[in-house]
Amino acid sequence: MARGKIKFGNKGLELSLKKFEENMIEDVKKVIASTAAIIHSTATTLAPVDEGNLKQSIEMQFLKGGLTAIVTVNSSYAVWIEYGTGVYSKDGRGRKTPWVYWSDKLQRFTVTKGMPAQPFWGPAIDAGARHFYREMRRLGL
Repeated sequence: MARGKIKFGNKGLELSLKKFEENMIEDVKKVIASTAAIIHSTATTLAPVDEGNLKQSIEMQFLKGGLTAIVTVNSSYAVWIEYGTGVYSKDGRGRKTPWVYWSDKLQRFTVTKGMPAQPFWGPAIDAGARHFYREMRRLGL
């Protein structure tokens, strides 16, 4: 298979374009890192704390040499905190009748109609998205 190669007659121009590409990639990596940090810090700041499990379950990792960032919430009950439960459920599909459960914290049975939403993830994603788009526009991308 034939491969094409574009060669500029000016070595200085070639070096400048290569340097520009390297600098742009580094700038994008910085935007990705700062965006992930904003999402992580906002989510951990807004996460309600009882025993601290939810806050401690929020993790951040980088892949592909820093061109990909993943922020995760590894708590099984995070969705209930974010969207609420029972009659307070954000989408209105929560249970409509009260229920009884055993509370280890109170050491007794407790009646509840649910729990209001305490959003922490959605606002964190929104803050990260605003930062990401603003910084990418600043880079001209």
